[in-house]
Amino acid sequence: MRCFACFDGGSRERRREEERIASAEARARAAEAAQKRQEQFEQSAVGRAAKAQLAAAAKQKTNTNKGEPVLKWQMG
Repeated sequence: MRCFACFDGGSRERRREEERIASAEARARAAEAAQKRQEQFEQSAVGRAAKAQLAAAAKQKTNTNKGEPVLKWQMG
């Protein structure tokens, strides 16, 4: 049957193209679903708390040592 392999080239290419299109559509649907989940998370109480916690951590991080060394050594 190997001698007839060249006759199946068209359907094989068409099948590959269909699979590529289906894969692209699946990726697009997955991206939309991920975006929707992200928006729902941001609107939820847990999402707002996480955002506030990150903002507080960033604020605290910028106000730390104020130019002073982190470790202070004393010669005794």
